[in-house]
Amino acid sequence: MFRVGHGYDVHRFAQGRKLVLGGVEIPFELGLLGHSDADVLLHAVSDALLGAAALGDIGRHFPDTDNAYLNADSYVLLTRVVALLHGQGYKIGNIDATVVAQRPKLQPHIEAMRARVAAACGININDVNIKATTEEGLGFTGGMEGVSAHAVCLIAPAPAADL
Repeated sequence: MFRVGHGYDVHRFAQGRKLVLGGVEIPFELGLLGHSDADVLLHAVSDALLGAAALGDIGRHFPDTDNAYLNADSYVLLTRVVALLHGQGYKIGNIDATVVAQRPKLQPHIEAMRARVAAACGININDVNIKATTEEGLGFTGGMEGVSAHAVCLIAPAPAADL
């Protein structure tokens, strides 16, 4: 039985932090504020995968009240989510995600993000799609307060040999 999951995350901009999206460090004067590296894209992907498998969300598995996850690399957290899915007998079919940011322009970094997500998930890069959009100056992201991301995924039961 195929299962679909949706994930969403948002973080505000902050001075003195790196901007990491999709496991890729993006040159920019602002980073995102969070307990971990605040990678909204990988958080949204993680939540989509966990949701598809009915395993809760990343806050349940990696709470921001636990100092073990302070400044955590979200790429590592995503690999742990994938291991949880495999442990439940699921394989990932595909991932489609959208990053919403007024700035910086993300198009030059999309292929690197796709490669990082694919590697973390153990799937082919052709099974990962990442888009970037602005909100035309409107709302939280349009007003340059932060960045958000949405992700959807498809998972399916897998024979043990495929995991």
